[in-house]
Amino acid sequence: MTVSAINAPDARQLVDRFGTTFTAIRGEVRKLIVGQDEVVEQLLITLLVGGHCLITGLPGTAKTLLVRTLASALGLSFKRIQFTPDLMPTDITGTDILEEDQASGKRTWTFVPGPLFAHVLLADEINRTPPKTQSALLEAMQELSVTVRGNTRRIDAPFFVLATQNPIELEGTYPLPEAQLDRFLFNVVLDYLNADDELKVVSDNTSRVDPPVVNACTDAAEILKFQWLVRQVPMSDEIGRKAVALVRATRPTDPSAGEDVKKYARYGASIRATQFLALAAKSRALSLGRYHVTEEDLRALALPVLRHRVLTNYQAESDGVTVDAMLAGVVNSVLPV
Repeated sequence: MTVSAINAPDARQLVDRFGTTFTAIRGEVRKLIVGQDEVVEQLLITLLVGGHCLITGLPGTAKTLLVRTLASALGLSFKRIQFTPDLMPTDITGTDILEEDQASGKRTWTFVPGPLFAHVLLADEINRTPPKTQSALLEAMQELSVTVRGNTRRIDAPFFVLATQNPIELEGTYPLPEAQLDRFLFNVVLDYLNADDELKVVSDNTSRVDPPVVNACTDAAEILKFQWLVRQVPMSDEIGRKAVALVRATRPTDPSAGEDVKKYARYGASIRATQFLALAAKSRALSLGRYHVTEEDLRALALPVLRHRVLTNYQAESDGVTVDAMLAGVVNSVLPV
């Protein structure tokens, strides 16, 4: 059965399966990841929407472990790229090599696929490599394909790029190009744990020899059906206008922008942000057992959707105004509690 052929009874069963699978995946992830429930939820929303996620956090906050654990719980193929300053684009896309048949002496070009050809790609410390190599991800993220020597090759769906980065003020990092940033559904901030959770991490990792086994809760075919199901969740015109108003209020040239945005924002979010916000809100609603989008869904997801799409100016830096602080004001003005 293809996704496009799902009928009403099958869709109802799929809704039930969505909820149980979402809960099961969270349970598997918690075997290894302590705390960070909100981050795990946002990563799952990213995957069930069919987007990509940027995970920002200081070293030692379990960014890599989180992605690897999530891939195992999803039952998907997984590959990891450690981005370094000397990494070349062909190191991630793959390349053609010239092979010679020993019997006939005939030479042929053979494509050797790179690590992009996986369901879940962990781009570890993506901002450690120069923009030329970062940009090699753009086609794969947007088109699910790579082009090498003029030949385009498809990447099997579902395909997710989960990229980790350290804060750009740390030595040896490169800011990501804006065009690439805009293709990430979320920018999730992985912060330090509270004292109790940190104590549990220390206890677990200094007492046990073998980590718990993470079991697969779904597979690639079912995830594609979940992605179809998310898009069937209705969103009223009123909520749609709220989403549009929220994104437009981040643009300093828009009449609806507040004084802080006009003063501190250099560029606002694009229309892609509105589309991603709507999709993410649908996925969140479904994961919570609702079949419609509410203002609370928009409010909960506004910051991770927008924080990497809004650029502040020098005045904001001078006054110590962060993107998150400015966006919090926008959310409160458009979606008051």
